[in-house]
Amino acid sequence: MSKNEKTSREKEQIDRLKKQFSGNKKNDKKGGENPKPKFNLYWVYGALFILFIGLQIMGSMQGGTETTSFRDFTGMLEERDVDRIVVVNEKVIQVYIKKDALKDKDRYSDVAERSFGGGINPGPHYSFEMPNQAFRDEFERFFERNTALERDDVPVEYEEQHNYWGDILAWVLPIFLIMALWLFIMRRMSMGGGGPGGGGQIFNIGKSRAKLFEKDENVKVTFKDVAGMEGAKEEVEEVVNFLKNPEKYTNLGGKIPRGALLAGPPGTGKTLLAKAVAGESQVPFFSLSGSDFVEMFVGVGASRVRDLFKQAKEKSPAIIFIDEIDAIGRARGKSNFSGGNDERENTLNQLLTEMDGFDSNEHVIILAATNRPDILDKALTRAGRFDRLIYIDLPDLNEREAIFNIHLKKIKLSEGMDVKFLAKQTPGFSGADIANVCNEAALIAARKDKKAVDKQDFLDAVDRIVAGLERKSKLITPEEKKVIAFHEAGHATVSWMLEHAAPLVKVTIVPRGRSLGAAWYLPEERQITNTDQILDEMCAALGGRAAERVIFDKVSTGALSDLEKVTKQAQSIVTIYGLNEKIGNLTYYDSSGQNEYGFSKPYSERTAQIIDEEVREIIEKQYQRAVELLTTHKEKLSQLAQMLLEKEVIFKSDLETVFGKRPYDKETDDEVDESTSVVDEVVEKTTEKTEEKTENPSAEKDDK
Repeated sequence: MSKNEKTSREKEQIDRLKKQFSGNKKNDKKGGENPKPKFNLYWVYGALFILFIGLQIMGSMQGGTETTSFRDFTGMLEERDVDRIVVVNEKVIQVYIKKDALKDKDRYSDVAERSFGGGINPGPHYSFEMPNQAFRDEFERFFERNTALERDDVPVEYEEQHNYWGDILAWVLPIFLIMALWLFIMRRMSMGGGGPGGGGQIFNIGKSRAKLFEKDENVKVTFKDVAGMEGAKEEVEEVVNFLKNPEKYTNLGGKIPRGALLAGPPGTGKTLLAKAVAGESQVPFFSLSGSDFVEMFVGVGASRVRDLFKQAKEKSPAIIFIDEIDAIGRARGKSNFSGGNDERENTLNQLLTEMDGFDSNEHVIILAATNRPDILDKALTRAGRFDRLIYIDLPDLNEREAIFNIHLKKIKLSEGMDVKFLAKQTPGFSGADIANVCNEAALIAARKDKKAVDKQDFLDAVDRIVAGLERKSKLITPEEKKVIAFHEAGHATVSWMLEHAAPLVKVTIVPRGRSLGAAWYLPEERQITNTDQILDEMCAALGGRAAERVIFDKVSTGALSDLEKVTKQAQSIVTIYGLNEKIGNLTYYDSSGQNEYGFSKPYSERTAQIIDEEVREIIEKQYQRAVELLTTHKEKLSQLAQMLLEKEVIFKSDLETVFGKRPYDKETDDEVDESTSVVDEVVEKTTEKTEEKTENPSAEKDDK
C-alpha cells in the first residue's frame, strides 16, 4: 500500500469520527431524546376511526345473528333444536340453538360458525321482535301449552339490556362534529384564506383584494415596452425615481406627490403604464380595480380601503394602483336615488380620508386610471390627493410608429416592411387597436399559408377590424347593387371636388360586416378645425343621398349613418363650438358632466327652436350643394358608378382616370399604390365611414 492511499484512508476515518462525534453532541444537547411532536387535530380523527373499527371487529367476533320469523321459530321448537330463549327488554326474542343441531343440520349452517375468527358460534343465533302486547300473551300461552304436552322445557330468560355506546355516541358525536367544524373555520380564518387579504372567505370579506407585486416578482413589463406616451412616461418615471432615491428631491425641499391620475380614451395604455411601474419600481406594488371595493354587504368597501392602506403603510415605501377608479370615485350627490347612506359614497369617503391622512414620512403613492375623469369627485382630484393629472391621448403619427415597432418584434415580417407606412394608414388608432392590427395580420398571413407577414396582410387586417369580414356571398339584387354603386360614386365624386374633404383612397361595393359598401378616406391629422372644413365634410357625407336624387330622382334608406353624422356635426357647429351667427359665441357644452344628471336644458324654448332651424338650414344647404356638384358632373358620376359595378373596388388612380388630377392634393413622397386598402378612422375624426340601408332606424342596418 502506497503512502498516499494510506493517508487518504486515514482522512476518511477521521471525517467519519468527526461526524459521529458531532451527532452525539447534538443528541446530548437535546437530552438524548427527539423533540416532542406538536398536537395535531388529525390524531383525534385517527383515534376515533380506529376505535370504530375495533368495535365492529369485537361485535363480529361475538358471532352472527340472523333475523327469523315466528313460524320458523315454532318449527325449531317442534324439532327440539332450541337450547334456550332470551327475551330482551320485553321486545326482542333471541333464540339459541343446540350445539348438536348446529353441527348436524344444514339449515343452521349460516349461523353455525363465527363470522370472524372461526369456531362454533355461541349465539344468539336467531332473533325476532314481538310487535305488540297481544303477541306477547300468545307467546306465553304457547309455552304453557307445550309444557302441558310434556315436551322438554325450553328455558325462557328475561333480560334488560342497555346500549350504552349508542347512547354515548348519540350525545357525544353531534357535539364533536360541531367542535370540529368550529376548529376548522377558526383555522381557516387564521390562515387568511386563499390569497392576500383572504377575499375568498366569508370572515375575511372586509380584507383588501389587492394583488401584491414585491420587488423580486417576475414582472416583465418595463418602460421600454411602453411607447407613444413620452410625456406620461416622464411623469411616472419621476414618481418611481422618487421612491428609489428620495434624498435627491427632499434635499431641495420637495415632497413626494400623493397621487397621479392617468386619464384618457380606452386602449391608450393606462394600465400598461401601471404595469411598467410595477416592473421598474423596486418597492411593493398593490394592484386592484375599483370594482374590487364594491360588495353587496354594507361597510365592506370602506373596510377594504382601510385594509389596503394598512398593508401599504406596513410595506412603505409602496405604490397602490387602482384601475377604473370611477367605479367608486363618481361625484357625490349626483343621481343618488339609493338614499343618503350610499355604500359607494361611504367607500369614497374612506378613500378620501386615507389619502389625506398620510404622514410626511410615509412614502405611499396612489396611481389611478379612468376613462372619464370629468365625472370624478372634485375632492378626489384636488391637490394633496391626486396632485397630478396625466392625460394620455390617442397617439399621433410618430407615436403610432413607435407602438408598431414594439408589437412587430414578435411577428415574422417580410423584407422591406415600411413601419411608417403602417402608421400613416392607422389614424386615430389607439395602442390596443394597433396591437389588434398586428395580431390580425399574422392570423391572415397564416390563413393564406404564408411564410412571413407582408404589407397587404396588414392592410387587410385594418379593413377587417374597421369594416368587418368580406361577405361576397350576400345576396344583393341587380337594382340594389346599382343603387349602392351610384351612392358610393356620389361620395367619391363630391369629396374629389371639395378642397377640405379628406383625400379618398378606396371605394368598394363589396359587403363587409353589416355594410353593403363604403368610401374610405385618409383624414388629415389636425388639432383644430374651421367652419369650411366641417361644411365640406358634411357635403361629402351627403353625396351618396344626393347621387340617388340626381340619378334616380328618389332616395333610399341607405344614408342613415350619413344623416346621423351630419346631424351631429351641425349640432356641434351651433351648440358647442359657437360657429353659428344667430346663436353667437355661446356654447352649451359642459365639460364637468354636471348637466348629465339634470332634467332641464340649459337654454330656453325659443333658443331651442332657433337651434333646430339653424341645424336644419346648415344640412339642407350642404345637401343642395352636393346635388349641384353631382348635376354638373353627372356624366363622370355615371362613368365612375359603371366602373364600380364592373370592378367592385376602385382606387385613387381610377378616379384620376375619370376626373383627372385632384387640384387640392398635396404632393407626398410616398403615394399609396392601387393595392392599398386604407381605413376610415373609427372615431369621429373620420370624414366618411359606412352608409347604411334600412327600412327604419330601429331595424337592422344594411350599410352601403
